[in-house]
Amino acid sequence: MKLVDEAEIQVIAGNGGNGCIGFRREKFIPLGGPDGGDGGDGGSVWLVADENLNTLVDFRHQKVFRAQRGENGMGRQMYGKAGEDIEIRVPVGTAITNVDTDEVIGDLTAHGDRLLVAKGGKGGLGNMHFKSSVNRSPRKATPGEEGEERTLMLELKLLADVGLLGFPNAGKSTLIRAVSAATPKVADYPFTTLYPNLGVVSVEPGRSFVIADIPGLIEGAAEGAGLGALFLRHIQRTRLLLHLVEVEPLDGGDAVEQVRTIEGELARFDAALMDKPRWLLLNKADLLPTEDAKALAEDIVERLGWKAPWFVISGLAHDGTREVMLKVQSFLDELNLAEAEQREADGV
Repeated sequence: MKLVDEAEIQVIAGNGGNGCIGFRREKFIPLGGPDGGDGGDGGSVWLVADENLNTLVDFRHQKVFRAQRGENGMGRQMYGKAGEDIEIRVPVGTAITNVDTDEVIGDLTAHGDRLLVAKGGKGGLGNMHFKSSVNRSPRKATPGEEGEERTLMLELKLLADVGLLGFPNAGKSTLIRAVSAATPKVADYPFTTLYPNLGVVSVEPGRSFVIADIPGLIEGAAEGAGLGALFLRHIQRTRLLLHLVEVEPLDGGDAVEQVRTIEGELARFDAALMDKPRWLLLNKADLLPTEDAKALAEDIVERLGWKAPWFVISGLAHDGTREVMLKVQSFLDELNLAEAEQREADGV
């Protein structure tokens, strides 16, 4: 069971600028002497923990990070400008390992933590440093040092923000395939999902969340029946539950009864789960004419007395899935903002 998000990146610090060989030559200063300045230091690469990120999905698109080189020194004892550092934002809880040496470089455990992962090269010395009593006109300067270069493995232990609930064959694995990069096994028989499948849903760069496909629950799961009981505890720490049910169950069952059955298992396992935000997704709408699917969905919602958000979707056809994921991301963003404001009010 893979519960770790990984990304391999290359970080390259800037080289130091070269020292300058220069001499002061002015009309009324015959013995001006050497005045070559030092090169600027190269920029370094830092990793910075950001509580607003919770996945490493952005590193699929950019894998090489290069800091700026230091400028060369100049005459008149002018130093070269130092290269600018770059900061790479990563989620809190990211562990960093040097791929070449297997050395664990660090673990960013709190918002704002910074870790130097590639130090910029030191700038070279200009010839003004090499003047001596026996060498009044040194023609010597040193080159800038090379910046460090490393290949890093970033690892983040995933905690699902969103959990998918539903009977076997409700379409959870199909949905997670539709909205994320996860590729769980999909087939038309019970208990296809033997382990939680974790997928990363990327709404846009810098905005993503983790979704977990929990194995299908059946009646008696809280007492150990089926496979779902092994993972009910996993959803205790999710922030939002998406409850999938077929808009017209293919086995001839009643969608309302299936929802009530799952609710009963949640309540028996942990009553607090019933207080967790839970949205209803009426799935497999592509199997019916649009108007029929809508009418059935409205009937289910009415019979349930459902007050939370609900959506008619098709995971297989990707109908409505983008809209749901955008609303989920907005919901999580609002939670993050409220939590940050509470921490600030508490002085944490």
